[in-house]
Amino acid sequence: MAREIIATHLSKIGNITVAASCSNAMEAFQIISSQVIDLVFLDINMPEISGISFAKSINKSIRIIFTTAYRDYAVEGFELQAVDYLLKPISFERLLKAVNTYFEVY
Repeated sequence: MAREIIATHLSKIGNITVAASCSNAMEAFQIISSQVIDLVFLDINMPEISGISFAKSINKSIRIIFTTAYRDYAVEGFELQAVDYLLKPISFERLLKAVNTYFEVY
């Protein structure tokens, strides 16, 4: 599953703490409402609500790296000020590049 792959990749990178791994938008919204979250890895295709709609609904100070199998939403993702847009399957090297972009810019 993509969440586990991302968590495994992130465990190899310093300066990253994974606060939670959520299976749906409501769970994610509860986490970001109750904790200080700087960066979210967000799938476009989620149950209940799209990743794009979810991104529009959260605090704009939370940075997003979209993770998806769909190229079609890249422009819309970047219009929402996404740090990056990763296509599945996500390699460690590509995820590392996205995380480094986050650290360089923010």
